[in-house]
Amino acid sequence: MEKTDYIFGIRAVIEAIEAGRSIDKVLVRRDFTGDLARELYAKIKEYDIVMQRVPVEKLNRITMKNHQGAIALLSPVEYQKLENLVPLFYEEGRNPLVVVLDGLTDTRNFGAIGRTAACAGVDAIVIPERNSVSVTPDAVKTSAGGLFHVPVCREKDILSAVRFLKDNGYHIVGATEKGASNYTCADYKVPVAIVMGSEDTGISDAVIRACDELAAIPIIGKIESLNVSVAAGIMIYEALRQRMEVL
Repeated sequence: MEKTDYIFGIRAVIEAIEAGRSIDKVLVRRDFTGDLARELYAKIKEYDIVMQRVPVEKLNRITMKNHQGAIALLSPVEYQKLENLVPLFYEEGRNPLVVVLDGLTDTRNFGAIGRTAACAGVDAIVIPERNSVSVTPDAVKTSAGGLFHVPVCREKDILSAVRFLKDNGYHIVGATEKGASNYTCADYKVPVAIVMGSEDTGISDAVIRACDELAAIPIIGKIESLNVSVAAGIMIYEALRQRMEVL
């Protein structure tokens, strides 16, 4: 990890939060206590930043300097808020295409999806705050810089984000082997959000129920499933194909 990817030391982390730096998450030592610790916790809560308690050994692997039990990992991009982007897309006259990633955990898959999204002109990628990938230098590198060109929205709850999109006129298409129809039969010509699930369990049951349509990519060979980044690419480019037909 490059030095510019993190800030260490309690006071330095507090100042970075107050300065509005784009922070991916703050790692704190598990037994982190005291007045300064309480001040840091208050700032983390005030600015709604993800915090993770970790063993001191993990902090020491990042830096052996005097981190004082706190390291802020910086994000290479500024996360966006879906509630701000959705009205903006409509004001700009776009027919928005959004990709929602429900519990994706592999950085390389995220980077590959980011690259495809940038190539296809996807308007935004939505990820959850916790138990998910985030925009790290490795993800940006895998995306060939694509994640610099597609807004990434980091939301507290994916189900709420999907419902928000649905309430604002988006057609929600879930990519799942449980889908009753072929992915080419889904309607992507309207404002649409394509939902991709995690690598191991797919889309969560609650999000599945919130989808307007479930679409399956046919598998006829001996391997039962596609890599999620490949599946996302197929879905995204089917949306692009349909949209180009009506231009």
